Amino acid sequence: MNVIKYTLVTLLLLNLLACSKKKVKQIDVSEIEAMTELIRFDQKFYTALPEDLGKLKAEFPYLFPEPNPDSVWISKMRDEDELFLFSSAQKTFGDFSDQSEGLTNLFKHVKYYYPKFKEPKVITILSNVDYDNKVVYADSLLFVSLDVYLGKDHEVYQDYPNYIKQNFNNDHLLVDAAEQISLPILRPSATNSFLSRIVQEGKKLYLIAAFLPELERAQIMGYEDQQYQWAEISESDIWKYFIQNEMLYSNDPNLSERFIHEAPFSKFYLEVDKDSPGRIGAWFGWQIVNSFMKNNDISLQEMILADNEEIFRKSKYKPKKK
Repeated sequence: MNVIKYTLVTLLLLNLLACSKKKVKQIDVSEIEAMTELIRFDQKFYTALPEDLGKLKAEFPYLFPEPNPDSVWISKMRDEDELFLFSSAQKTFGDFSDQSEGLTNLFKHVKYYYPKFKEPKVITILSNVDYDNKVVYADSLLFVSLDVYLGKDHEVYQDYPNYIKQNFNNDHLLVDAAEQISLPILRPSATNSFLSRIVQEGKKLYLIAAFLPELERAQIMGYEDQQYQWAEISESDIWKYFIQNEMLYSNDPNLSERFIHEAPFSKFYLEVDKDSPGRIGAWFGWQIVNSFMKNNDISLQEMILADNEEIFRKSKYKPKKK
């Protein structure tokens, strides 16, 4: 009996691992024209001499806030810690060709769904590991902080908690770029219920997956494989918890902190917390949107404009029982 039970559990875990590695259906973007115009500001700045500063400021005025005197920028050019970050970024990214190719493919997929999209100039910078602003999208410009993608085990991140640094890898750069491009496409929700908030997150994740169909589900979610597996295994129990505690239509703002925001774990206030990944509410929102798109004849663009609670009602979502 124990051998049979072990075999069943093993098969279940293998099946769930395969689910976490599933990808979105591929679309043909070969005929769509897009390019990545890359500006390596990090190289220009950290290899410059003090006498080059005036030229840099003229070329990139938006990267040199007026209140700061030239001495601040010259000091940054010579700062040992910043030069170490620059050296590490050079080793990690090289000529940035792989990332440029990935960004071009991203831009093509965005154009497939939104033909009026104009690909932004990509400007690589260092931000002293400002992980709250890893990628910044400002209409015609996309700023990428290379020093936040040196690899989660890099020495510069040794004091960061794992849930913060687990996506400090260069393969997550595209996910962050796609997320920032997705934000202006989304519309504010008409309601503030917990259900509406998680569906809003689900819309964003669905967009990211559509723009990056070659990536695995766990990558898009920002989960490690075992975290995605935990969500799959626990889906039915967690959904029951949300319903029993009357959370779905609650306007309690604390539910976002517990289940949507970045965190080391989700907060059920139960023993299971220590095993859970953060942002489990966003994961559920994604499942609801996936179910909605599967069960309704509707385009991605129409889904984005649809009311969040209506999406849930029409999704026919039912958690999978494991």
